[in-house]
Amino acid sequence: MVRSPGSATIVNAIATGSGSAFGINLDIVAEVRSTSSGIKCSPDLDIDTSLMELCAKNVFNHYQINFEDNKEDLRSVEDVIGIEISTKSDLPPASGLSSSSALSNAVTLAISELIVDEFDKKPMNDLEIVNLAIDSSLEAGVTITGGAFDDATASYFGGVTVTDNINREIIIKEKMDNHKLLIYMPNIDSMTANSDVKRMKLLAPLVEMAFEKASQKEYYTALNLNGILYSNALDFDTKIAIDALSAGAIASGLSGTGSAYVAIIDNESKDNIKDIWNSYTDSGRIIETEVDNLGTSIIE
Repeated sequence: MVRSPGSATIVNAIATGSGSAFGINLDIVAEVRSTSSGIKCSPDLDIDTSLMELCAKNVFNHYQINFEDNKEDLRSVEDVIGIEISTKSDLPPASGLSSSSALSNAVTLAISELIVDEFDKKPMNDLEIVNLAIDSSLEAGVTITGGAFDDATASYFGGVTVTDNINREIIIKEKMDNHKLLIYMPNIDSMTANSDVKRMKLLAPLVEMAFEKASQKEYYTALNLNGILYSNALDFDTKIAIDALSAGAIASGLSGTGSAYVAIIDNESKDNIKDIWNSYTDSGRIIETEVDNLGTSIIE
């Protein structure tokens, strides 16, 4: 089994191609087992399984393993393997918390480990896993410009990453302070692939300022600025993050392309922020969690 956490946004990379994110302790666990042939997906949530299937196919292709038992194929039976994939998740989908990155990381690593064990293949390194997972996400249409390299690396390595998404290069990768988090989930979903990219790119000069702060490791300032910019561009309510700041949050802003808002908190501000967020009339829900510095890992 492989466990992969989601991530929250510091700087959204869509406007400029450069971004930053950090791991959060909400995750997806993928379990795989071999079968005679084919790909079967059994997620615990009601989601499209196309991404899971593409992750499996791309891992098979990388290792040159066949997943379809074609009787006319003259290759030996050892070249054929099927896969059953099941997942369990406490990471809300379509919310801006990198559920697609966590899913693709978890499934890609889990199937890779199985094939390496079954066929004595050379394992992929960490960045090969991440890049293959991103390729699957792009192919599935669940991510857009830049391929979510910031989200994917924060999910895979844990802690905070600052990245050049266009060239898929990590600029900073380090542990993040172990803060508690509050996440506010309005009663709407927001699919990244459906977002207005042209509108977000209008903000590029301002988002560059946020990215400069992230590159200087001023992560909280970057998160606050990014959240205000993207909330306005995507027509989300900036009041939610500003209310959290007024109640004592260390930082707060929209994550990804929404709809989740993340607040980095301390013990003194927690109850005040919850009181304000609970007062909203849209009856959104609040999730309590914390920073994740572990990242994607194999579990027994």
